[in-house]
Amino acid sequence: MVALPKFKAATAVAALLAALLIPFAGAGGAQAADTTTCAPQGTLPVNNGEYTLQANEWNSSLQQCVTSSGGTAWSVSTANFNLGTSGAPATYPSLYKGCHWGACTTGSNLPIQISSLGSATSSWSTVQPASGAYDVAYDLWINSTPTTAGQPDGTEIMIWLNSRGGVQPFGSQTGTSSAAGHSWNVWTGQQTSWKIISYVLQGGGTSFSNLDVKALINDAVSRGSVNPAHYLIDAEAGFEIWQGGQGLATSSFSFNATSGTGGGGGGDTQPPTAPSNLAVSGTTSSSAALSWTGSTDNVGVTGYNVYRGGTLVGTATGTSYTDTGLSASTGYSYTVKAVDAAGNLSAASNSVTATTQAGSGGGGSGSGCAASLAVTNQWNPGFTDTVTVTNRGTSATHGWTVTWTWPNGQQETSAWNAAVSQSGSAVTATNLSYNGAVAPGASTTFGVQGSWSGSNGVPSLSCTAS
Repeated sequence: MVALPKFKAATAVAALLAALLIPFAGAGGAQAADTTTCAPQGTLPVNNGEYTLQANEWNSSLQQCVTSSGGTAWSVSTANFNLGTSGAPATYPSLYKGCHWGACTTGSNLPIQISSLGSATSSWSTVQPASGAYDVAYDLWINSTPTTAGQPDGTEIMIWLNSRGGVQPFGSQTGTSSAAGHSWNVWTGQQTSWKIISYVLQGGGTSFSNLDVKALINDAVSRGSVNPAHYLIDAEAGFEIWQGGQGLATSSFSFNATSGTGGGGGGDTQPPTAPSNLAVSGTTSSSAALSWTGSTDNVGVTGYNVYRGGTLVGTATGTSYTDTGLSASTGYSYTVKAVDAAGNLSAASNSVTATTQAGSGGGGSGSGCAASLAVTNQWNPGFTDTVTVTNRGTSATHGWTVTWTWPNGQQETSAWNAAVSQSGSAVTATNLSYNGAVAPGASTTFGVQGSWSGSNGVPSLSCTAS
């Protein structure tokens, strides 16, 4: 299944597991203290920021905690999920390298255009409990452009190294493969806006050294599942969990990707020039329009990354962009960087500040929120969506309400982390007692499951805060 493209202290069992993982914490030096997050979408930097550990609990409201134990060792220190195995998993706690929904690790070498991928190898040692229903899987994200702040639109490649409890990948089995020196069952499927291909290792395993990930990517290209002109932007490795989950752990992990050096004088390493003359071309109470003078490059500029306060908020192929979902009467700082076909990123443009116009109604002083919806899983005839609510104001919210109208007659059947009601095609979602207070600039998420027929279009959302 697909996981995307969101308390209490660790138990004695988790402490014992962390102690067992000490030998894998890394070469030299004292063992770092364990660090734990129990937030559903919490993240922790790992191995000096080379990787990010993400809790990524997106389809459940039960408590989950993940613990980083130094080096690349980490564990699911608290979990006891109980979902049926015929639908989506509850969570996908994982390490990632690259850019995951616009959040990037340092020194990853990603993105790399598939046609220019020289090598991609990974080693992974895991601890797998004897009970539960879960998979042990890589999740590689491929996008049509070098960057994206949202759902990648190319291909999702999942590499299942093991599973338990009868769980299966998204789609259906369509073949077998002997890529990377192993025997795999190959599953394929089509989501609303991206392809999925899964490689399920026959016999499974718990530890792998120098797995040739590039060979599997090449196999996916040969099957027509991956466009070689697209970009590998992110590599993740973790556990999709339906039932149980506590005690799943990574003892050690590495993922390394390089660009090829052959073909006409080597890879392109020269970044574009910085965009110039960034200016605010207009504002409303909830949006800011930007324009700039384009960059130049020795090969060619493919797009621009737009940053609000240092955070990637969108991409553009031209020299203008409109940022939406902002709070009224609020100043926002922006910069822009250019990207070329090899993924080289330019220096930042000049910085500008856009102040939105005064709004009318909705909440107290300094309040305001924005909401976005992502289809996180889809099957016939069901789907699950994740909605992110972000406080765009200058003071903490006391509560929030998100509304939308389904464009294709979808029907909500269940929800988590929000009270959701539907009348006709109109949906209203309000916070629960524990997630109504959102700090300025922070976000919370809730999920919706439902049914669809014919198509499953994404609605436009409105958010009000109090």
